[in-house]
Amino acid sequence: MALIEMSGVSKKFHRSTTALRDISVSVDQGEFVYIVGPSGAGKSSFIKLLYCEEKISSGSLHVGEFNLAKMKKRQVPMLRRSIGVVFQDYKLLPKKTVFENVAFAMEVIGEKRRNIKKRVEEVLDLVGLKHKARSFPNQLSGGEQQRVAIARAIVNNPKLLIADEPTGNLDPEISMEIMQVLERINLQGTTVLMATHNSQIVNTLRHRVIAIEDGRLVRDEEEGEYGYND
Repeated sequence: MALIEMSGVSKKFHRSTTALRDISVSVDQGEFVYIVGPSGAGKSSFIKLLYCEEKISSGSLHVGEFNLAKMKKRQVPMLRRSIGVVFQDYKLLPKKTVFENVAFAMEVIGEKRRNIKKRVEEVLDLVGLKHKARSFPNQLSGGEQQRVAIARAIVNNPKLLIADEPTGNLDPEISMEIMQVLERINLQGTTVLMATHNSQIVNTLRHRVIAIEDGRLVRDEEEGEYGYND
């Protein structure tokens, strides 16, 4: 069952810049997919289209039951409830504890307090940070902060988890720990889409690889390799 269906999608910024050109790709529910390519290839644009940070210029794009080509502004929050996003720079709230940072994602959609407590404890356990629930972001290592960001991204049970360079600021050992967390989440049925420059991860933990160069889809391989020198 396709969760993401992209057909003939192009994205233009102004008249002179085309970030994506005629991309057609399908991602099934439960897949783990790496998005790779040189810097400036269009990976970030590809990802931003999926949660309506950017709008497609032409083609068709469906994520779950949502038709993103025809989506109205008021529908975007509903789409984003079905997607978790993890960034390279964590984006944690500095004055909130680990527990409060994760709980905040449930509070903003009006979830009941007792449900919040139970679910936040579950996801902190999943990412191995239950013992840090009362700590603040500045008391955590980079790897721990990224795990908090992942917990926050999955606390509302999204169908799709998008990770944009989630290991970009981390050393190799901590990067592998983050990957183990993402793989555990994927095994529970969440589709994971990860943009990365980390060739070691892609070549070691084999999953489907979608490669983008100069805005075009140039490679789509099951258990593919990274294939770049950067």
